Amino acid sequence: MPTIHMQADVSVDMLVQAAAQLSAVELQQFTAQLLALTAKRTAPSVTQEEAELLVRINGRLPEEVQRRYAELIAKRDTETLSEAEYTELLCLPSRWKLLTSPASRRWQS
Repeated sequence: MPTIHMQADVSVDMLVQAAAQLSAVELQQFTAQLLALTAKRTAPSVTQEEAELLVRINGRLPEEVQRRYAELIAKRDTETLSEAEYTELLCLPSRWKLLTSPASRRWQS
């Protein structure tokens, strides 16, 4: 998607209304970007290592994980989620974060 630079007076309420139109995955990405921006503004003196860690923490999930997460959410919304799928849905984000943590990588080496 092409990106353009624009200047506009947009209220916080208008931004929230626009965010409400995003898909679950897009909203998650948008939230991660806002959290990174907030961290940058409140702690502009973070080290390079801390900055990289923040990017990893708030980064996107791999496409296959995002797709599975979306499938499980859709099944939850239609009330066709099995008990095993419900457990998977609850554990998926935290399990991915755990597997991609720096400590996990050191342990696997």
